[in-house]
Amino acid sequence: MAPNGFRQLQLNFSGMGCWFTLALGFLLMTTVGLGWLLKSLLVLILLLVLIPIILVVGVQFWLRRNLVEGVCPACSQPLTGFKPIPLSCPNCGAALQANDGVFKRVAAEGTIDVDVVNVDAVNTDGSSADVTVVDVDVLPPAD
Repeated sequence: MAPNGFRQLQLNFSGMGCWFTLALGFLLMTTVGLGWLLKSLLVLILLLVLIPIILVVGVQFWLRRNLVEGVCPACSQPLTGFKPIPLSCPNCGAALQANDGVFKRVAAEGTIDVDVVNVDAVNTDGSSADVTVVDVDVLPPAD
């Protein structure tokens, strides 16, 4: 017998061992009655793939509906916030809440929200003194 005779009958199955093992495992599971185990593993793998995709799509949908971008009505600072959550402006500290896609000031009940008014003072005695500008803050009456 030739020493090289057996090499001629050898087949090259490199890389096929994994596929044969999977096919054998599948065949074993279905013949022995363990198909429920294989099906549950497939369902588990499917859930592990689908749940993150569903979560990402759901969060993006929620953000599109509830995220508001705008400016502070008091100081024009660009802001980002959520519709139902009140926030304060980091620049001026005004209490704000998003209504209809814009930020509006939130004041406690009974508080009158008044802006600062510049008043020019003029001498009434007829003298030629310089005019003085006075800033006046109008406050709500105290209880």
